[in-house]
Amino acid sequence: MTRPVIPWARIIRRAAVHVVLGFTCCVTAFPFLWMAVSSLKTREEVMDTASFLPSVPQFGNYLSILADSPVPRYLANSFFVSLAVIAIQLVCCALFTYAVAFMKVKGRNMLFRLVLFTYMVPTAVTYIPCYIILSRMGLLDSYQGLILSNGVSVFGIFLLHQAFEAVPMETIEAARMDGAGHLSILTRIIVPMTRPSFMTFILLSFINTYNSYMWPSLITDSPDLSLISQGLRRFLYEGGAYGTQWSLVMAAGTVAVLPLLAVFISAWRLIVRGITDFGCKG
Repeated sequence: MTRPVIPWARIIRRAAVHVVLGFTCCVTAFPFLWMAVSSLKTREEVMDTASFLPSVPQFGNYLSILADSPVPRYLANSFFVSLAVIAIQLVCCALFTYAVAFMKVKGRNMLFRLVLFTYMVPTAVTYIPCYIILSRMGLLDSYQGLILSNGVSVFGIFLLHQAFEAVPMETIEAARMDGAGHLSILTRIIVPMTRPSFMTFILLSFINTYNSYMWPSLITDSPDLSLISQGLRRFLYEGGAYGTQWSLVMAAGTVAVLPLLAVFISAWRLIVRGITDFGCKG
């Protein structure tokens, strides 16, 4: 009985790929690891590059951040604005995508291409006209301005359109023959069949809004309205003594990153599935 030939070239190639990917992951994750470790050090230990680990973990840094700093308020603002933006984006993007995908509207393809074209426009170009619009509406420096100015996502429209296109047209026609209206078809048939894409859209929208910095900094000035990215900058440069307490700054950064890390770890399979298989299940 002959022994199988071991494909050494394939084994070596896979091992090399795993080594490269492992090294890349370590390099990518090292800044966060260093920040998390530094958050448990004293100020003197943070400035001392000779030691990586703290001599005695300073868990009081986190107590100080959560109890005696405005960071919890910044986190609450980010969660509130992100959830509100997600709710509005879901309604707007789902309705628009359903219209261009299933309704016989004249010029729907041209309208869809025009919307996608706006995705190619640099975001910075839209800052001035959007700022003027919010100013005339009296929505500057307000939660309403932060939320409504992000009420539509072109990427969300594209992602949902790809998923909607994978829904069999026979299913839609059968529902119409049974007397189902547009809203009923969308909520009872389209949404359940394209749930992975909706979940992907929700997660990516949350991450994008949570990390937003430039636009909120332009339209808000009150510290009480600052999102976490703005708040960390205020905490670093405008916090008086906190600006020199690097261990507290590192603790604040760690607290800000942990929610995103938890979301990504728990939902990365949904993100990949919603993008790779167009998010439609039969």
